[in-house]
Amino acid sequence: MELAHSLLLNEEACNQLSEVQKAEFIFEWLRYLEKLLLATSRNDVREKQKTLVEQLLSLLNSSPGPPTRKLLAKNLAILYSIGDTFSVYETIDKCNDLIRSKDDSPSYLPTKLAAVVCLGSLYKKLGRILGNTFTDTVGNILKAMKSAESQGRYEIMLSLQNILNGLGAAATPCHRDVYKAARSCLTDRSMAVRCAAAKCLLELQNEAIFMWSTDLDSVATLCFKSFEGSNYDVRISVSKLLGKILAKAIISKHPGTAALRQSIRRVSLEEVLELLGTGFLRGSSGFLRASGDMLKGTSSVSRDVRVGVTQAYVVFVSTLGGTWLEKNFPIFLSHLLSLVSQSHPKATQTQIDAVCCRRCISFILRATIGGLLGEKAQIAAAKDICQTIWKLKKVMDAVLSDGNLETRLGSTDVAASQHMLVCALQELGNLIHGLGTTAAPLLQDSSIGLLDSVISVILHPSISVRLAAAWCLHCIAVALPSYLTPLLDRCVERLTVLKSSPEAVTGFSFAVAALLGAVKHCPLGIPHGKGKIIMTLAEDLLCSATQNSRLSAQRTQAGWLLIAALMTLGSAVVSHHLARVLLLWKCVFPASPKDLETEKSRGDSFTWQVTLEGRAGALSAIKSFVSYCGDLLTEEVIQRLLPPLPCAVDLLIQLSSILKTYGNPLKTPSVVYRQRLYELLILLPPETYEGHLCAILKELAADLTAPDIQVAASTFLLPPLCHQDDLLILSPLLQETDHRFIEEQLLLGNGGACGSLEYDPYSIYEKDVEGDSVPKPLPPTLSVISSAAKLFGVVCAHVGEAQRLLILEQLLNSMKHTKGARQQVVQLHVVSSISNFLKYVAGSKGSLGPDEMRRLALTLVMGALESHNPLLRCAAAEAWARLAQVVDDGAFTAGLAQVSFDKLKSARDVVTRTGHSLALGSLNRYLGGISSSQHLNSCIGILYTLSQDSTSPDVQTWALHSLSLVIDSAGPLFYVHVEPTLSLIIMLLLNVPPTHAEVHQSLGRCLNALITTLGPELQGNSTSVSALRTSCLLGCAVMQDNPDCLVQAQAISCLQQLHMFAPRHVNLSSLVSCLCVNLCSPYLLLRRAVLACLRQLVQREASEVSEHAVMLAKDSREKLTPDANIGEMGLEGALLALLDKETDQRLCHDIRETLNHMLTSMAVEKLSLWLKLCKEVLAASADFATITCVDTMQEEEGHKLDDASVLTTRSDEKPHPFTNPRWATRVFAAECVCRIINQCENANSAHFDIALAQEMKKRDSRNDFLVLHLADLVRMAFMAATDHSDQLRLSGLETLLVVIRRFATIPEPEFPGHVILEQYQANVGAALRPAFTSETPPDVTAKACQVCSAWIASGVVSDLSDLRRVHQLLVSSLTKIQAGKEALSHLYNESASTMEILAVLKAWAEVYIIAVQRHKNNKQTLKTTSYSEDSVRNGSNSSYGLLDLVYTDLGTLSRLWLAALQDFALLTLPSEFASQLPVDGGAFYTAETSENAKMHYYNSWALILHATALWLTSTGFVVADPDEGASNLSRPVTPTSMCQDSSSGAIVKSPEDVYTDRFHLILGISVEFLCSLRSDATMESITACLHALQALLDVPWPRSKIGSDQDLGIELLNVLHRVILTRESPSIQLASLEVVRQIICAAQEHVKEKRRSAEVDDGAAEKETLPEFGEGKDTGGLVPGKSLVFATLELCVCILVRQLPELNPKLTGSSGVKASKPQILSEDGSRLVSAALVIISELPAVCSPEGSISILPTILYLTIGVLRETAVKLPGGQLSSTVAASLQALKGILSSPMARAEKSHTAWTDLLRSALTTVLDCWNPVDGTHQELDEVSLLTAITVFILSTSPEVTTIPCLQRSCIEKFKAALEIKDPMVQVKTYQLLHSIFQYPNPAVSYPYIYSLASSIVEKLQEIDKRKPEDTTELQIFQEGIKVLESLIIIAEEQHRSQLVACLLPILISFLLDENALGSATSIMRNLHDFALQNLMQIGPQYSSVFKNVMASSPALKARLEAAIKGNQESIKVKLPSSKHTKNPGNNSSIQLKTNFL
Repeated sequence: MELAHSLLLNEEACNQLSEVQKAEFIFEWLRYLEKLLLATSRNDVREKQKTLVEQLLSLLNSSPGPPTRKLLAKNLAILYSIGDTFSVYETIDKCNDLIRSKDDSPSYLPTKLAAVVCLGSLYKKLGRILGNTFTDTVGNILKAMKSAESQGRYEIMLSLQNILNGLGAAATPCHRDVYKAARSCLTDRSMAVRCAAAKCLLELQNEAIFMWSTDLDSVATLCFKSFEGSNYDVRISVSKLLGKILAKAIISKHPGTAALRQSIRRVSLEEVLELLGTGFLRGSSGFLRASGDMLKGTSSVSRDVRVGVTQAYVVFVSTLGGTWLEKNFPIFLSHLLSLVSQSHPKATQTQIDAVCCRRCISFILRATIGGLLGEKAQIAAAKDICQTIWKLKKVMDAVLSDGNLETRLGSTDVAASQHMLVCALQELGNLIHGLGTTAAPLLQDSSIGLLDSVISVILHPSISVRLAAAWCLHCIAVALPSYLTPLLDRCVERLTVLKSSPEAVTGFSFAVAALLGAVKHCPLGIPHGKGKIIMTLAEDLLCSATQNSRLSAQRTQAGWLLIAALMTLGSAVVSHHLARVLLLWKCVFPASPKDLETEKSRGDSFTWQVTLEGRAGALSAIKSFVSYCGDLLTEEVIQRLLPPLPCAVDLLIQLSSILKTYGNPLKTPSVVYRQRLYELLILLPPETYEGHLCAILKELAADLTAPDIQVAASTFLLPPLCHQDDLLILSPLLQETDHRFIEEQLLLGNGGACGSLEYDPYSIYEKDVEGDSVPKPLPPTLSVISSAAKLFGVVCAHVGEAQRLLILEQLLNSMKHTKGARQQVVQLHVVSSISNFLKYVAGSKGSLGPDEMRRLALTLVMGALESHNPLLRCAAAEAWARLAQVVDDGAFTAGLAQVSFDKLKSARDVVTRTGHSLALGSLNRYLGGISSSQHLNSCIGILYTLSQDSTSPDVQTWALHSLSLVIDSAGPLFYVHVEPTLSLIIMLLLNVPPTHAEVHQSLGRCLNALITTLGPELQGNSTSVSALRTSCLLGCAVMQDNPDCLVQAQAISCLQQLHMFAPRHVNLSSLVSCLCVNLCSPYLLLRRAVLACLRQLVQREASEVSEHAVMLAKDSREKLTPDANIGEMGLEGALLALLDKETDQRLCHDIRETLNHMLTSMAVEKLSLWLKLCKEVLAASADFATITCVDTMQEEEGHKLDDASVLTTRSDEKPHPFTNPRWATRVFAAECVCRIINQCENANSAHFDIALAQEMKKRDSRNDFLVLHLADLVRMAFMAATDHSDQLRLSGLETLLVVIRRFATIPEPEFPGHVILEQYQANVGAALRPAFTSETPPDVTAKACQVCSAWIASGVVSDLSDLRRVHQLLVSSLTKIQAGKEALSHLYNESASTMEILAVLKAWAEVYIIAVQRHKNNKQTLKTTSYSEDSVRNGSNSSYGLLDLVYTDLGTLSRLWLAALQDFALLTLPSEFASQLPVDGGAFYTAETSENAKMHYYNSWALILHATALWLTSTGFVVADPDEGASNLSRPVTPTSMCQDSSSGAIVKSPEDVYTDRFHLILGISVEFLCSLRSDATMESITACLHALQALLDVPWPRSKIGSDQDLGIELLNVLHRVILTRESPSIQLASLEVVRQIICAAQEHVKEKRRSAEVDDGAAEKETLPEFGEGKDTGGLVPGKSLVFATLELCVCILVRQLPELNPKLTGSSGVKASKPQILSEDGSRLVSAALVIISELPAVCSPEGSISILPTILYLTIGVLRETAVKLPGGQLSSTVAASLQALKGILSSPMARAEKSHTAWTDLLRSALTTVLDCWNPVDGTHQELDEVSLLTAITVFILSTSPEVTTIPCLQRSCIEKFKAALEIKDPMVQVKTYQLLHSIFQYPNPAVSYPYIYSLASSIVEKLQEIDKRKPEDTTELQIFQEGIKVLESLIIIAEEQHRSQLVACLLPILISFLLDENALGSATSIMRNLHDFALQNLMQIGPQYSSVFKNVMASSPALKARLEAAIKGNQESIKVKLPSSKHTKNPGNNSSIQLKTNFL
């Protein structure tokens, strides 16, 4: 293939190839050429032009296939447009000659067609350059068309379209001729030709004025004719043509002179609508014929015409656009509704027709109002619809009140309005459903009276209107949940009042049922008590049904309908009424068969009607119960459900005889009864009706083969039984399209009925099937068949084998005995039943039974495989494979395959060949490759042959589809066949005419399956793989060029697969351009393929995809669809805009996912673009959501309105890319903002640091940071939070919360001490205020509370008066909730008020926690800093202030908090304690809603617990009577009501008991939570819980409780140990350790207290007899599980070993010291280790002396271990934090009183000596390697030992010697810092009071110190460290002098003086000395001044003996005085004059 990549065709290479490869090679060359020509320079092209033209024209003669001819033509055109044009005329002549040729043989046809295509392409590209040649060309082409076959006509039409496009207005002379030709093609028998003609005419109307003026009527009639017998594609194309032309007729400004203008008449909107209406009502028949037929009453418009016209309406309005629709909506609406009014009785002659027409009208309204109008305009449209409803209502009232003048007239008038009303009500419901809560103003506007209008129509005489009104109420309730309860109350009240009107009973019962069905869509629910009201009402209706025969049927139906709808509320509600329902169920059926007989003999037609209605209703109610309350179906309930079932089945058997007796009136009720019973039985487990299986089976068989069935319901029965993939080959009607809603009716043929609500009122409360559309149940006659077929599968699988055989034989016979159309229907029913049966058996792994069964099943299915109904063949193929699957026997399967093989070899008819080829595919699908390769080979061979049968596209389609199934299921077995299959696919792709789109679709599926089979191997580089890859890409390219959208969709999904397996080889830019072009395609499946592909691409390479899209948009203006404006907004913006328009749920989901992936990978780089998009989407709503939130009292008034005006004016300047986005899109945009903030968090830190961001922005203006957009973020959050839509308000508040949390701490560089968010406090206040109004739903208020608390807690606002505004909002909500659960809103479920109350309490808790923390921090800072005025004014003020703000409400809050915690504790009890819970619920929840309430408690308990603990801590647990001030609660909620025995009345507890209760409440909740942490437990909860425990243990009283109760302490420690093991977070582990420390402190306090009290008690007694307190008592044994110390050690070891695994001897393999480099831990690790060491060092104090001995080795091992493992040398001789902690711990342990206690003294001494040895051993090289330990750390440790233990530990000679050695060695170390530290340590040792300790060190080390100092004296110090060494050395010597005995002092002083004097400088030297020498001089002089007077005698002696020294000293003193004089005037601090005098004294003293 590489050889094909050249400018000229490589003919040598080409000629060596086989035919198929040649075609492939040429196509590849043409593809390459197209790209190459555009990239080559003009001159290079001209050089080769002649040869190229020859090559291309020679290809023209070699009969190229369709894709090749298209590319060939394109290349010729490009070549001429770039190169010279002089030979173009020859080319055109050549083409014309080819077309004129008389050769009609099929082999010559491709050449002719290629010539036609070339002409079209040349004229399109070169246009007017070609001058006047076009008249000849067009004439020639049109002449050729007369004799052309369908392919020729198709290509000629497309070619003419291109010619017209290229020539524009110049082609006017030919317009009429082309028009005539296209007219005839528009009604061609080939559908593809019709589509092509429509495209041609669409091009023609651009210039041909006559089409939309004079010939408008005939064009319309022509289009109506074209719709007849059309397929989906034709309807799309022709409706587009008709819609566009009609739109043009209205808006066009006619060109030309005045004279011309008068001759063309203007067309008015009325005329156009009239035209369309004619098509809708009369179809394509001319007026004369139609009127004749109408007189006879026979004509009925064929449905495809009606559907086509419906689509044309939509195109017409869409072309005119949204603004036009807004202006003309009333006219348009009245026109549409008139189509189904009485003035056109034809349209609504039968119910079936009426339903279909209504569907069409609804579709038009949905597509126009729903698709084109923004929210504002939709509200206006809703008002118009509402007015229409009022008008129709008035007409109806007039008729009804007219007495009985002319009853007939009345009934027709009522019938007239009914369909109009149904359409209006359904659209109104859909509109409001779409608007959601943004529709609130519409309902509040009393002038419209929307609710009244809908409710008034509920009394309409027609049942379909009543149902539509009820459904409309359902939509209103789902959209606006706050209306649900009031509407329910209103309808229940009307129903009760108007119980005697039949219309009211049915109408309002429908309404109540519809509203109950809405509850599951409203998360906030309805009050629990409503269930009871409705149940009572239903019972009342059922009981009173018999009182009045006029109302019996209605009341019975209403009663059961209400009960059935009640079941949808779920088991929480139903469980309370179950007993009553079961009783009614039992009573509705006779108790025994005998009673049933009596009934039969007594009843009449009417009673039977009512009885069947009632029983069907009861069955429905129970079905509803089983499907919605499955968890209530216990054994016991099932037993109570069963008794009526036998009777119900008996009645089923008797039905036919009852029918015979009473005739027609019972027909419908009996069918409904059957259907209901079947539906219920399907849901129940078959065991429940075991005894009746045979009887039921007989009835089912009779139903399925009943003699009176006419309708073939194949389209409803079979699709569920066929495999989804197989449906694709049948007809586009079964595929999902945007027009599915109306196209469905065409599936049924002209006789079938569409689904509609009036066929089954019970479906009004069911789950919505597709979003907002009305439920569409089928007529009972159809649905009973579908239920029967389903049930047959279940029952047949459960009866005995003999029974089964009988039934199957019976079915087979009945099929044989019927004839004609009836036989088809029976066959259909039988096959669907058998399919269900086989599906059920396969699913339940059952067996089929004896061989005879197989034979029968086979015969039944076999017949259907050769049926003329394609759907039936499809279902039969599926059943065929299922049969093989169930039998599961290789021989049987092989036999089946063989049957198909034989049939396929012999049969010639299409039906057999398609059926059996699919059967083979299905067998493969279920049994994977039919197990043997031989079978696979023959199977593939046959399918190859069939797929090349060009005489029948159907056979090709089915065979190829089967082949794709074989490829899929064969897997690796298929590898050998890959190459031949691929070349077959490519050959067919290159040769099958484009008119056979279905063959191309199957080819696409095959290619897709092949790519999947090859998988990642496609990445390989071997020649064979790359050849395969090239072929795959070539196949995709051919399919991308195919005109059929579904083939293009296949191409995209193939490329998607290729991109997944071999991403490098897919050209991303061309793929992306293909995706962008089809982003707004009118074909749903193509859009889905595009988005599925995009979604995959952006996961890998989002930025590349985005760049390609923008590049493409800039390059080609005209190519992109106008809707996707990628150039301005980028792909992201185009997708957002698409999301706003798209209605398909799956597509919307894909768009969201795609955008999320793009955002994740690109939001940080393209920050401005993303924020701009989100802002535009959100700002588009700002003018709509008029900013109502600004409070006039606030001073921010002016500022806020400015904001608003900025928003509105800005949007007026330029057209907005997002016009009125829907609320769902705005919600998504708000969510995107939150995601963007999260993404930035993981990126550069400058995103959250304004100073850094500004700095980097200055450096490079392309840099962009989030913090610079803060104003936008706040504004977006504000716009969203104050919108009409509740969902948007929630998202807005969430965004605000995220903004506050992320930006609260960022300082404002221009105003130090302030933060950047401070300037937005007005916005935050204004965004929050509306959420606290009374009508706000609880979920919004709850979210707002969270934002309030976050805002107050964030500390952004320090000024109290500013804080008060937000605080006030919280205060108002606190007042609201104080009334407890009773006083809150009754609009929603009780759990909603629980949510609100807890949200408020949680918010307050957060504020209180923060206030306490700040107060604490402030106290600490105030201690450390001096009281400067600032700190008092700012800091303390706000911290005290915040606490004061909370303090006023703390009394109330603490009570409510305790009550909430008590509720939570009760709710978390295990289910076995359920009986002990309070009957009426807790303080804030009711017993019935406890399940729902639990979740809200889970969300908020943790912070409330923390706050309560803090409050109890602040009162020290000593607080006045808790009931004080509780009087303002409706029921005092206090923890005192806990644990009370109700019988004994209120026992007043002592305060001690109350504290204990509270203590255990908090402790209990914490332990319960912490010991079983769920995986979803949030960090926030765990931290809050641990902080609560810390707070609790901060005060003495709880500490004493824990200290005195050892088991409690141990349990807590074990729980904390688990927390530490299961949670990695350092903050949680640290908090846990803090609690452990507090527990140990508590234990210490307890032990001390006991020792103290024992000493006081036994003061006189001997000390020895004191009992031992503390752990380990007298034995020293610690029992695991019973010992607090042991538990603590476990926990600390866990922490230490996790940070320093080397501490674990098991891990290191030796118990001794191990060579490992010391390490520095992370900051968190260090903190954890330090905390653990603190705890360890506290442990000895909790033990008795014996106990302390047993733990001491462990403690020392761990402490020294940490020291050893982390003693790293740090610069400057610092100690790492862990070393410092371990030294601190060591000091604590060594100085423990236990070391001195007599009982433990000796043991401690031994152990401490060993410990010291261990420390000393750290120095020794291990395994010969020296360690990098920090000497300073180890010396410090030795020093700690020496100073902190009793002397006998360290004074034994060997240890002492070692220690001295270490110090000596340290003094020798060159590192100056080590020397400094060593001197400091020695200084402290020398000063140790006990000579036994200090003297040996002095003896050994003093001399070497003096030597060191003298050395320094000789070598003057160079730097500060040496200076420091000298100073420290001198200090040591001085300390020695002080310690020394009198007689030795003089020698020491004599040593010291010369050293000091040697550093003195005279005045000359002083001036020039370095700063170090000067410092040394000062230091020496100062010390001399001190020593001189102290030891004057020695001083004098030394001076006397050495005059040099004396002279030096005097000179230095003089110099010093001089320098002091010099300094004095300039120095700032005046020195104490005493200094001078003292110096003088001393001098004199010499």
